[in-house]
Amino acid sequence: MNHRLSSTLLWIGVALIGAFAVGGIALQRGEIINSLWIIVAAVCVYALGYRFYSAFIAAKVLVLDASRATPAERFDDGRDFMPTHKWVVFGHHFAAIAGPGPLIGPTLAAQFGYLPGTLWILIGAVLGGCVQDFVTLFFSVRRDGRSLGQMAKDELGAIGGSAAMLGVMMIMIILIAVLGLVVVNAMKHSPWATSTVAATIPIAMLMGIYLNNLRPGRVAEATLIGVSLLIFAVVGGGWIDENQTLRGWFDYDAPQLALMVILYGFAAAVLPVWLLLAPRDYLSTFMKLGTIAALAVAIVVLRPELKMPALTQFIDGSGPIFGGKLFPFVFITIACGAISGFHALISSGTTPKLLANEQDARFIGYGAMMMESFVAIMAMIAASVLEPGVYFAINSPAGIVGKEAADAVAKISAWGFPVSVEQMQHLAQTMGESTLFARTGGAPSLAVGMATLFSRVFGENLLAAWYHFAIMFEALFILTTLDAGTRVARFMLQDILGNFGIGVGKTHHYASILLTSAAVVGGWGYFLYMGTIDPLGGINSLWPLFGIANQMLAAIALCVGTTILVKSDKLNYSWVTALPLSWLIIVTSAAAWEKLFSADLRVGFLAHAKDLSDKLTNGLLSPDMAGKAPHLIFNDYLNAGLTSLFMLITWLLLADTLRVIYCVVAGKDYPESSESPHMPSRLVEEWVRD
Repeated sequence: MNHRLSSTLLWIGVALIGAFAVGGIALQRGEIINSLWIIVAAVCVYALGYRFYSAFIAAKVLVLDASRATPAERFDDGRDFMPTHKWVVFGHHFAAIAGPGPLIGPTLAAQFGYLPGTLWILIGAVLGGCVQDFVTLFFSVRRDGRSLGQMAKDELGAIGGSAAMLGVMMIMIILIAVLGLVVVNAMKHSPWATSTVAATIPIAMLMGIYLNNLRPGRVAEATLIGVSLLIFAVVGGGWIDENQTLRGWFDYDAPQLALMVILYGFAAAVLPVWLLLAPRDYLSTFMKLGTIAALAVAIVVLRPELKMPALTQFIDGSGPIFGGKLFPFVFITIACGAISGFHALISSGTTPKLLANEQDARFIGYGAMMMESFVAIMAMIAASVLEPGVYFAINSPAGIVGKEAADAVAKISAWGFPVSVEQMQHLAQTMGESTLFARTGGAPSLAVGMATLFSRVFGENLLAAWYHFAIMFEALFILTTLDAGTRVARFMLQDILGNFGIGVGKTHHYASILLTSAAVVGGWGYFLYMGTIDPLGGINSLWPLFGIANQMLAAIALCVGTTILVKSDKLNYSWVTALPLSWLIIVTSAAAWEKLFSADLRVGFLAHAKDLSDKLTNGLLSPDMAGKAPHLIFNDYLNAGLTSLFMLITWLLLADTLRVIYCVVAGKDYPESSESPHMPSRLVEEWVRD
């Protein structure tokens, strides 16, 4: 009784502290606040969400069953399906989902101020993102580890399911290509980053062999070896960067790195999961979590003030970093970290094939997404502790603020965010860079923020080293998402081909694995390589689609989840997925409409294409721009076509979801549940059933 009372008082205290911190963040106006407020608010919100909301979903909504055999046990083939220790699965899952989104999205969204993004990250994750990941993982485990598209076809029927499979596959190819380009740009001509990221591959393979052949189940031993080698690789990367002979071995331009990334993606898709993918992602997780923990420690120790205002004047859509108003674009810019459809592909791809105990779905699905949300909070703080003038100087494109440094600082200072040329030159020199002006994309400004905090706690004479470490850290985040995404896309393609009776759709045949992996890698690899050799950026033109496509994927996943809940006699609990689904439909539809039909040339694809076309026809463009215009016009129309297709597929899935729900409630015929029959687990090894 005393224990229950003390526990109740503890959680009441956590709730009160969290409410006070969130209220302080939300209501603070015109005064500089301490970043520790955000840390406290986040920890309290996550603790309450995991302890109560995820427990409610696990016990009442999904009813997890530890005695039930998982697909990893029933289909154990030592390659894709394999019972794996829950901490290794957690590491793989977190590494796979935690790509550039939780780092870059919040950094870019800081142009609206720190408040909107922070609130969306906290609320969106606990009620949306964590729920989507958890529910999708559980339903995939109950359906033999099937992909999201296949579950949509099984549960909704041929029309909606086929549309979902096609849409998800197309979105996946675009997402992986964009991720590939981001990691290539982060590593190009950076021997430190390239050598360290490359070293994680043989280290991971050594760990895989150690755990699978030499010392099965000895996770602690393998972890110690792997982490030690990883630390050595990070330090060694600095030595390589300083050695003029060795740095040449790892100094590559973008097209060369693209080919290497393509080869790596193919290897990650075809090699047994225990040999490369799972141990590498598990290993990368230590660097990711270690770095984020160190960043949290630096913030707690330093308690830096947030220099960015709670709200900026750019909430009206006039922001220099990207066009669009606060609604709906803050919810599109910050996808990963709040809710991300890409996670549903991992939750129905590699992870359900590794889960040894169904009860671990809560820890891995809900818990790993919560960790990613915390990463997004760290990124928001790192961006917001920079001087706003510096933040906008790094992230604003030259086409907005001017190509000359003097013009850029004059324009940014006129916005009310003072900055000087000398200040930016000094900052670039201390970071070991020639310039930091117009380094768009979010990664450089995040690295500057992280390096500034790290240097103040762990050594101010190592500022340049911390900056390049942060760049490498971001590249590692992205690459682990790319390799898992490639493997998931291969599963999806095999599912699609299997539905048409094509032999390569058989997931266990090695010829099928090789052919479908080559097709997937060839798809995103083509766009990636063309993007690196195109002077206009190539696939970079598709980046505005990233957020919309990601959120539409989440809507598709929540459509499937809501349908399954209703078909499982859980209509009274369907609000768990229906509420975030409703919000995503509103947000994605509004954003897609804006991107298609807005008259603002920085927002609307069609308006921008028409403007360029008219200027080209009337001879109003410079010779250089006239040569680029046809390519830019084509990209605008391609973007518009893809946006329309994604929106059409999302609404078709929503209509099919409502149709099936109506049939269930009205007692009419509907597709039967595809849940596999209950089979008792025979696993007894402590390391997989703990």
